[in-house]
Amino acid sequence: MILKGFKEKSNKKYLNKLLNERQGRVDDSKIESLGVIFNYDETGNFEQFRKLADKLKVRPNKVKIIAFSEREIELQSTWDVCYTFKDFGWKGAVNNSELQAFIKTEFDALISFYNNDILELKLMTALSKAKFKIGVLQDDERLNDFILKTKLNEFDVFENELFKYLTILNKI
Repeated sequence: MILKGFKEKSNKKYLNKLLNERQGRVDDSKIESLGVIFNYDETGNFEQFRKLADKLKVRPNKVKIIAFSEREIELQSTWDVCYTFKDFGWKGAVNNSELQAFIKTEFDALISFYNNDILELKLMTALSKAKFKIGVLQDDERLNDFILKTKLNEFDVFENELFKYLTILNKI
């Protein structure tokens, strides 16, 4: 138990360092690739993100979706990656090769769709090399470049608002 607490403190310190060094850079490039991080325990609907990517006119081979769950779940064949607490080590180290590949991918946009204050979700968002980070309102506003204040159970509202603002920002 003590080691778990030290590990969490180590990861929080690393996350803080990442967020303090982060510089938001937004350009007017179009969104051609999309990454999505969501909390399966909050919203279990995986297909809604595929439909959103379709609406944003992102080709299916340019979409990567990962889910986080606090418990082990059975993966369906349509999932890209599902990860848990076990996939993280000390100082923000990612022990899963699929997650490392996700982090290193330079998406044109990353959607962080979660509300719960879970360190591993925040680490994935902060570590991502995405050019433009989009999220729902969270405790730490340094995580995302663009924040939509919507409820997770109102995905239609999120989708419509996102489409509207991305059109205004000339991203789609």
